[in-house]
Amino acid sequence: MKRYFLFNNPGQKIKRRIQIAQSTSAELILWQRLKTKQLGLLFSRQYSIGPYFIDFYCPSKRLAIEIDGKIHQKNEAVEYDKNRTAYLSGFNIKTMRFQNEEILNNIEVVITEIINFSHSLP
Repeated sequence: MKRYFLFNNPGQKIKRRIQIAQSTSAELILWQRLKTKQLGLLFSRQYSIGPYFIDFYCPSKRLAIEIDGKIHQKNEAVEYDKNRTAYLSGFNIKTMRFQNEEILNNIEVVITEIINFSHSLP
């Protein structure tokens, strides 16, 4: 019997690695601050949940962080993101969204928002 993995499906490992290799500069900057529990929380990159890939995910807080570039402003991307957020919400996963420019121009404010929001979660 084939087993289905809802969280971080091993069958999607290659796709996750490709997405990591194609990271934007904003994703790389944020990852430098999230990795190795620098905020006291363990985050993973390109974590898959069902059919979706999450830029950064903290399982202990059920917190997804998405980095949005200009493509996310297109109508189809807006709808896709809305559906993904609703899907994640069904698993009690909260989603934070940041624009590339926020990270590139004001990383300290972004980090403060992540810390404050994560402290408000159970």
